[in-house]
Amino acid sequence: MEDDIEEMSHLRKMKNRHYRNRTGSPENSENDSGLDKNSTSNAEVSTSNDSPEKQLDITSMMGFASFGKKARTFDFDALFEQTRRAARERSESKKEIIVQHETKVELSIPKDSNTKSNSGGSDSSSDDSNDSDEELIGPPVPEIDINSTIDSLSKVENNEDSESDDPSSPTVNDRYRMIPASHEIVLEHGNKTVSAISLDPNGSRLITGAYDFDVKFWDFAGMDASLQSFRCLRPCESHQIKNLEYSVTGDAILVVAGNSQAKIFDRDGFELLECPKGDQYISDMARTKGHIAMLNDGCWHPRIKEEFLTCSNDGSLRIWLMDEKAEHKHVIKPRQQGGLRAIPISCKYSRDGQLVAAACQDGSIQIWDHRKHFVNTCYLLRNAHEKGTDTSSLAFSYDNHYVASRGGDDTLKLWDLRNFKQPVNVASSLYNRYPMTDCNFSPDDNYIFTGLSLRKNETKGKLVFFNRNTFQKAYELDVGNSDVVRSMWHPKLNQVIASTKSGIVKVYYNPELSERGAKLCVVKTTRKAKQTEMICEQQIITPHALPMFRVDRPRSTKKQMEKDRKDPLKSQRPDLPVTGPGQGGRLASAGNTLSSFIVRNLGLKKKIDDTVNPRDAILKYAKEAAENPYWVTPAYSKTQPQPMFYNEEKSDEPPNKQQKM
Repeated sequence: MEDDIEEMSHLRKMKNRHYRNRTGSPENSENDSGLDKNSTSNAEVSTSNDSPEKQLDITSMMGFASFGKKARTFDFDALFEQTRRAARERSESKKEIIVQHETKVELSIPKDSNTKSNSGGSDSSSDDSNDSDEELIGPPVPEIDINSTIDSLSKVENNEDSESDDPSSPTVNDRYRMIPASHEIVLEHGNKTVSAISLDPNGSRLITGAYDFDVKFWDFAGMDASLQSFRCLRPCESHQIKNLEYSVTGDAILVVAGNSQAKIFDRDGFELLECPKGDQYISDMARTKGHIAMLNDGCWHPRIKEEFLTCSNDGSLRIWLMDEKAEHKHVIKPRQQGGLRAIPISCKYSRDGQLVAAACQDGSIQIWDHRKHFVNTCYLLRNAHEKGTDTSSLAFSYDNHYVASRGGDDTLKLWDLRNFKQPVNVASSLYNRYPMTDCNFSPDDNYIFTGLSLRKNETKGKLVFFNRNTFQKAYELDVGNSDVVRSMWHPKLNQVIASTKSGIVKVYYNPELSERGAKLCVVKTTRKAKQTEMICEQQIITPHALPMFRVDRPRSTKKQMEKDRKDPLKSQRPDLPVTGPGQGGRLASAGNTLSSFIVRNLGLKKKIDDTVNPRDAILKYAKEAAENPYWVTPAYSKTQPQPMFYNEEKSDEPPNKQQKM
């Protein structure tokens, strides 16, 4: 009985020890064994008295003999302390690099942390740590290479020092503070007003539309110094172009003309979509599938590439999707103060696409939230401009806090969306005679610019730049001797484009501040016209060929020309006049057709005189018919009597008087 108890205690102790070795917690082995000190001591005494053969049999019976080596143990406190020390050293080295402007510093990261951590373990696992076949438990300590980070920091510091040392080199912030107008190029669209211009997002292509119904495509990378467009098309027949705009991805073009149907073209000028026309006999614009009156303006959504907006004289704004070709997505109906229909003149999305704004003919500016139903406005200003004038343009600032409006009342006003009751600044005496004269913000929101129309006795059209904060006139740019209609400042190219009434488009740039665009085509020389190339057939000389296949080699060009001159086919000699009755399928000069030939040769030559007695004309052939009968007389010679014809004899005697009855 006592032997059984000792054997059971020994097995329990072996089991606990094996569990502690697998979990790697050798420190609390006495507390986790579940045995008191007396039982443990008794078990140790009993196990020491047992023979080795007996212990081996017990372990094999319990299945312990098949286990491998003991798992390694780690001192986590030592590992954490080592990692903390390495992080402190790295942070101190970074600070020294930033202060002293050192380019390269090598930080030594201790790689023997795993071996040092093993020294804090128990004595029982120290022997097993020397084995090379043993694997580590858990991921290794990461090694951080900060050389690349240090290099990047040093480069940034060097660039900042170089920019501060050289005052002539402009920084990124100063790129837009100077208006790029030192150089210019002139693009000739036509003879009429250029009413629409647009640049794609990359700034590689420019499109222009005018009152002559044409749209022209200009490629800066493909043009030379002659500045010729590579494509011209007439998208809407005999309707003036109101607005052109590239999509946010640059692969589609919105064309808004004087008709009621907007069109979408691809980048190369091929039609992709045409908006449907609504029913003009339906008064509710929400129940028609399209506009029923002339379009005024249109634009793309700045974030959604398939969505675009149009406004029309039918008193509605419509949001379209390129996928849904049948009808619109939403209809917005602006209203006047009394509830009547208001005609929108211009429309615009905000820079983030969350607001839809429209400037109406009654002088109001109405803004809706794109995320809600378009029933009530979120911003409404009734008397923004004079009633009855066409507010030609709306423009949102790049920070989406301000809105600029160009009115037909010769004013330019700046509005703050956070206080949309009174204008922040107003500029007056800006003459405007076109319903599409626009205004825009500079890429850094420091300037607002717009074009001016010519008054009486004025000769210079100008593009005026105002400071946004003070509305003081910062710069005037003389564009030409005609009205300035459209203008834009492309942020990527840093170039200003303006269109005029005379049919020209001017592109202003600065060689130091601008990129690509007009700079690409100015440096290219004009291509020479390609001369027509003569392709001569190669002559194969075969001296031993048969005479019928032999080709004579011309000795001189003069003799060859004389020989070709005699050939009617090579010289293309005209047909000679026909002699005789006819030849070669052609008739003689008697007539060109068969009927004329018969009339002239048969009808005229053998024409019978009407004055001749028909009896005498027949009897003159009687002698010939009697001597040489051919048709009728031989057949009836035996049965017919001899014909006797009455011969009238003329006498001088008067005829007998007839008796009275």
